[in-house]
Amino acid sequence: MHPDHAPSPVPDSFALGPGELIALQVETARAFDLPDTHFHDSLRDGAAAPEVAVIPAGAFEYGAGGHEAAPAQDRPRRAALIERPFALGVFPVTTEEFEAYARATGWRPRPELVWLSGRKPAINVRQSDAHDYCAWLSAETGRSYRLPTEQEWEYACRAGAATAFPHGDRVGPDEALYNASQSFDAARPRRPRLMTRCFVRCGAQAVGRLKPNRWGLHDMLGNVWEFTSSHWTRDHASLPERPVAGRVQAVVTKGGSWFDGPEDCRAAARRRRLENELDINLGFRVARTL
Repeated sequence: MHPDHAPSPVPDSFALGPGELIALQVETARAFDLPDTHFHDSLRDGAAAPEVAVIPAGAFEYGAGGHEAAPAQDRPRRAALIERPFALGVFPVTTEEFEAYARATGWRPRPELVWLSGRKPAINVRQSDAHDYCAWLSAETGRSYRLPTEQEWEYACRAGAATAFPHGDRVGPDEALYNASQSFDAARPRRPRLMTRCFVRCGAQAVGRLKPNRWGLHDMLGNVWEFTSSHWTRDHASLPERPVAGRVQAVVTKGGSWFDGPEDCRAAARRRRLENELDINLGFRVARTL
């Protein structure tokens, strides 16, 4: 581990071309003596921990751009600095990955809720379950795992793109899994809802089927919303909601889902969820300290 080897000065990621962004990722991996820009740690039994990708340090702007049709909660656009490189899960944590934790700890899904299998995202888990999974991964690997912050998630998703999506201002079904039957109306975000197998069949798909972004991250757009570690803010100019005794904390989720329209797949899109919320379109991915 080489904490002093991060590229200096920290570059403006929006000013870099695709080749430069990939080169920066490669340079960062080498600085930390990593075998590749994508890698995985090993669990105690020799099984692989979730695959992660190196995310270089850099400056960027988060939030919706002036040209985007977006609700007030996605604004204003603000400058931010990711001072230290980190690694982020290449995919959302899958059901089979989460089940390794469940077998080791005795965790069980609620029997009345949908539970998927294999390489489909782990759903119907609370933010506290995600934190516990990260703590278990840390103990198993000897490395530090956690949930990403909202800014880290958006920075990694954008991968240097100032546009609404990592690849431009339009999105198609080969780039994101979203509900194509819903119209684009970003000014009227939908309320989250708890759904069981009694109401709807889960439409999440196995991870990694669609195009990755420049840093090789899959399923950042659609499939399932993802918990971050950040407390909810009314907008980017407001302070986070403070924890209140006896009340459930509201947190930021990112990414959109198979159930929601394409506007929720924008890099700046965010949704207020509760830390104990369970849903069939809500999962998470891990961050790892380098």
